[in-house]
Amino acid sequence: MKTTPIVPARVDFSTPDTLQAPDFGDVYHSRSGAFDQARHTFLNGNGLPGRWQGRTRFVILETGFGLGNNFLATWAAWRADAARCERLVFISIEKHPLRHEDLACAHEGSPEAELGAQLIQQWPPLTHNLHRLEFEAGRVQLLLAFGEVRAWLMELVAEVDAIYLDGFAPTLNPEMWDPYTLKLLGRLARPESTLASWCSAGPVRQALRAASFEVKKKPGLPPKWHMSTARFAPRHVLQRPAGREPLAPQAREVLVIGAGLAGAASAHALRQQGLACTVLDAHTGPAEEASGNPAGLFHGTLNPDDGLHARFNRAAALATAALLEQLPIAGLQRGLLRLELERDLARMQAQIARLGLPPDYVQALPAEEAARRSGLPLQQPAWFYPAGGALPPQALVRALLADTPLLMGHRVARLARSESEGWQAFDAEGRLLAQAPAVVLAGGHAALPLLQDLAPGLPLLRQRGQLSQLAEASPLPLMPVAGAGYALADGRGGLICGATSQDEDPGPALRQADQDHNLAQWAALAGLPHAPQAPLSGRVGWRLLAPDRLPLVGGLPAPGYSGRDDQPRLLPRLPGLVLCTALGSRGISWAALCAQVAAAWLTGAPQPLESSLLDTIDPARFQVRQTRKNLS
Repeated sequence: MKTTPIVPARVDFSTPDTLQAPDFGDVYHSRSGAFDQARHTFLNGNGLPGRWQGRTRFVILETGFGLGNNFLATWAAWRADAARCERLVFISIEKHPLRHEDLACAHEGSPEAELGAQLIQQWPPLTHNLHRLEFEAGRVQLLLAFGEVRAWLMELVAEVDAIYLDGFAPTLNPEMWDPYTLKLLGRLARPESTLASWCSAGPVRQALRAASFEVKKKPGLPPKWHMSTARFAPRHVLQRPAGREPLAPQAREVLVIGAGLAGAASAHALRQQGLACTVLDAHTGPAEEASGNPAGLFHGTLNPDDGLHARFNRAAALATAALLEQLPIAGLQRGLLRLELERDLARMQAQIARLGLPPDYVQALPAEEAARRSGLPLQQPAWFYPAGGALPPQALVRALLADTPLLMGHRVARLARSESEGWQAFDAEGRLLAQAPAVVLAGGHAALPLLQDLAPGLPLLRQRGQLSQLAEASPLPLMPVAGAGYALADGRGGLICGATSQDEDPGPALRQADQDHNLAQWAALAGLPHAPQAPLSGRVGWRLLAPDRLPLVGGLPAPGYSGRDDQPRLLPRLPGLVLCTALGSRGISWAALCAQVAAAWLTGAPQPLESSLLDTIDPARFQVRQTRKNLS
């Protein structure tokens, strides 16, 4: 998907009862009241709350978030319904989202002030992304897609039960209501899904009928005489691509192999979907491999064309920032500086402006400001990531695994699937360790033998990394600093810096040469005249990497398939198994989003990542690339 800068909405607050959108010459809601309109038109028009009662999950799609009143009214109705669905997912597309301060003003005096305050608190940076907000301990999820409605209707991976067709009037906002856009609703709607809209214009009803909706005209909320309701009744049900089918939609229990960042985040994400998890690991405690480092960085990235890596890293960084708002993490350091070694400040600022990235995601700082914030004699400009930072991975893992059953000290030597028992984990002596209908393979480099057994063609490698620790250092950075290497204070007057990278190097011992390398990087990073001397101290760990430096998240291709295999989404998968691995050196940055994606693959919940980025991290991508290479 081609991204474009997000242009925030302009709101005219001069008439508080009917807020105006001057760029569209229209009002945000009926003069009868936003919540009355939401209840009459969208909730009643879709048969809610009755239709969600008794359901495990109910998914709503809205074409125009606006002020968020429809979401708040729906959330309030879900809260008030004793027979409500277990989980409510509300997906909303918005081309011009409100700035945080305007959203706060819009909800002053709201009839749902408490819910509005929670929405305002979680309001994300205005970036071209699919933002996942969680409420009610994850039982209510809001997926905000900022950008063009057509583009997002083609990129969303979801099956929806109800549609709120909203937006400014067709004469003022024609793209939202044209036949092509309305036809795209059919690729997301389940058969028998419902639709409701305040709009009863003939061309809109005609376009909905052409898109396989059975449309009715109903009494509207005064002053409107009529509104539209519809039921999706296609003559032919489109089959989802095999690689987009849920891997274990009926499973209620999941085994998670690996108790590092990926495994802990997976267990957390699965519990939020209502599944029971057991985590298995060969060590006696969690986070003993690469996740056992004393600290690690997390932040987004950007590049001039906003390519796949930058888009994925931004989505992951936003997911991590949202997760950290919910968890108490000891040792969390907020804010991160990444030195720019090639561009001057003017080019950095121009790049941010061209991409339309907001200051709560990234800022370009002159060298003197970067030096002031870091407390170091920096000589280069820097990218500042306000929501980035550093933390001890073990603290995050412990928070994510709270209340999760752990089966520690048992190395899984083999995974096998039984039609009757599901996936079974065996040790080296063939003893059954655990079994469940579904399994998440999240063991990092330690799980490489299992991966090689299940998918011998995956091109993965182990990379050795050594970081260094100084018991005392001066000056100490006031916030984490990265560039050619990284450095951060350890909170006890010492410094952590590094790290080296050696492919397929099994050496476990600390090396003086690697320490010298890390200290030289620290000196260059901080602008020190020479590298400090310090006793050999640090930690060695191994990362699992894919050659394209992106993670592996998704199902493994099933053997024996002979159909089209030129796109990852076309390949059928092994049932009940999903990978969440190969996080490399970005475990803290990537784990939250990758785990949410893995959980959605298993359960069939709406994906928190757009289709093009799902293909980018899909384990099947390597088979597809080989196919394309063979055809070229």
